[in-house]
Amino acid sequence: MDKRYFSEKVVEWYLQHQRNLPWRGSNNAYYIWLSEIILQQTRVNQGLPYYLRFVETFPTVNDLAAAPEQKVLRLWQGLGYYTRARNLHKCAKEIVKNYGGKFPDSFEKLKTLPGIGDYTAAAIASMAFQESVAVVDGNVFRVLSRIFGIEKPINSPDGKKYFTELANELMGKDRPDLHNQAVMEFGALYCTPKSPACETCIFASSCFAYKNELQHVLPVKIKSKAARKRYFYYFAFQKGNSILMKKRAQKDIWHGLYDFYLVEKEKPGKLESLFLDDDLLKKLKIKSDNISKTSTVYKHVLSHQIIQAKFILLSVDKPIQVKESGLKYFTKKQIAELPKPVLISSFLEDEQLL
Repeated sequence: MDKRYFSEKVVEWYLQHQRNLPWRGSNNAYYIWLSEIILQQTRVNQGLPYYLRFVETFPTVNDLAAAPEQKVLRLWQGLGYYTRARNLHKCAKEIVKNYGGKFPDSFEKLKTLPGIGDYTAAAIASMAFQESVAVVDGNVFRVLSRIFGIEKPINSPDGKKYFTELANELMGKDRPDLHNQAVMEFGALYCTPKSPACETCIFASSCFAYKNELQHVLPVKIKSKAARKRYFYYFAFQKGNSILMKKRAQKDIWHGLYDFYLVEKEKPGKLESLFLDDDLLKKLKIKSDNISKTSTVYKHVLSHQIIQAKFILLSVDKPIQVKESGLKYFTKKQIAELPKPVLISSFLEDEQLL
């Protein structure tokens, strides 16, 4: 297929079928950056409300940079991958400090900022500053691999290099913003992972996958390792309307978010053994008699982890003060304002503790 023909054809399709999204039609680098960070590993219908709330709460990058981290994390709650939120905040601060609140206007400079890799830098550079650099994401991998019959694994170094070079060859010098958005939109709406609309596809006559019935095979991806299974036992100490919680400080999932006292086990176990084995529970002389309720198992799936959590709600008569544990009492109103993992929020809402 003629490379110029590909770009012209997909842009023509895009101009007729694009979704009406609030960051489109704008060259505002802040809006583009915000949308791209939020939509990483997130569907548009899920990420759109977050985008709107962020823009309303932080209208400019200066507003975002000036906000406390806890407020940023709280607004991000539910999107997951909280490193994105922390890098978002860190990046805003750096843009204000080092660039006077204006995004650098080139792909190479953008890549030096926290949380901005090749993909996001290409999106901002092409859509805000008209730099001719291709965006390569899952949608682009899928469209190019199927149309051109590329069997290189998309998650291998060689595959990523090959697709990036091809994507840059395919885009014309005129309106790189339209080209990039068109290819991504075509993959999201038409050349979908399952059940692509091949019969009415604009590339049906030249698509390698369609002609060879390889839509279910392409793109090729090296299988990742099986997800790690983790078993969490959360102890929620309640005194009146206050509950003990702590800020997660260890290098693990949900860093900087708040949860309860946690005992993690390699395998599911009996509650009685937890009271006998855990040093803090023994020090506090907590026994099964203190339990007011034990939850069912909450299953929470992350990209490479599957968490099965059980919550143990305990009523205590006098305040518990254990400084080394990092636990502090918070009222229901205070807890509502804390940034928390979805798993914790689900339990609190189910038990009407918010």
